Amino acid sequence: MYQTSENTFVLSSIKLRDSPLDSGGRSSKPRLYRCVLVGLSTCFIVWTVLEALFIQHRVSTVDRIPPTPPRQFERIFIASTHWNNAVIQLAKTWGPENIFVSIFESGSWDDSKGALRDLDLELDRLGVRRNLTLSEIAHQDEISRPPSEGWIDTPRGRKELRRIHYLARLRNQTLRPLEDLARNGIVFDKVLFLNDVVFTVDDVISLLNTNDGVYAAACSLNFSKPPRYCDTFAVRDSNGDETLMQECPYFRSATSRDALLAMSPAPVKSRWNGIDQP
Repeated sequence: MYQTSENTFVLSSIKLRDSPLDSGGRSSKPRLYRCVLVGLSTCFIVWTVLEALFIQHRVSTVDRIPPTPPRQFERIFIASTHWNNAVIQLAKTWGPENIFVSIFESGSWDDSKGALRDLDLELDRLGVRRNLTLSEIAHQDEISRPPSEGWIDTPRGRKELRRIHYLARLRNQTLRPLEDLARNGIVFDKVLFLNDVVFTVDDVISLLNTNDGVYAAACSLNFSKPPRYCDTFAVRDSNGDETLMQECPYFRSATSRDALLAMSPAPVKSRWNGIDQP
């Protein structure tokens, strides 16, 4: 009986030694946890504030840097599936003799054809070489055709025309004049794709001057509702992963993310966004 009681007392003593007591006889573990939690929370807040201040500083610095003037004598082939008034200003800035504008209109429902004819007249007045194709085939005509190459089985249980395949074919149409020009000895330093996003001449100049012009391809980020960006389908970070989120810092890769936060060009494996220079 005494032995059982002694064993019980010894076991209780061991438990007491594993649970340190404060001066009031209470366990200090909850207080330790609270201290650790407060410390981590404080570090997180401080880090977030410092990072926000760093990004704000980088943004304000970039805004004060004037865009670099266009590279002299560089010839630009502008391939466009959409039209924007800024094309005229871009032609004036870069020099009509240094650009070629190729536009492919794919059977739009609004008055795009009329607007493009006006653009054609203005480019002609400036002396800009160009190719303008107005197609009567609309997307509705494409999806009404019998399934062929570019059609896929979708989760909705239907066979549908793959949008990327359709758009890629339209973009390739805008590049066809390059072959004819090359046969005549006319070559270009860069190809510039314009999408349907709003852009300025400074945007284009900044893009073309990325990394002092040394790159395989460069593109912008375009935003639906800032800071949320769109066109996530083709973007893969420096590790080849999809983007982590649609808001800053976007990327899963630390290399791509850190470059973005430093307001530097972010390296990626693939991309296709608002304005592209492949």
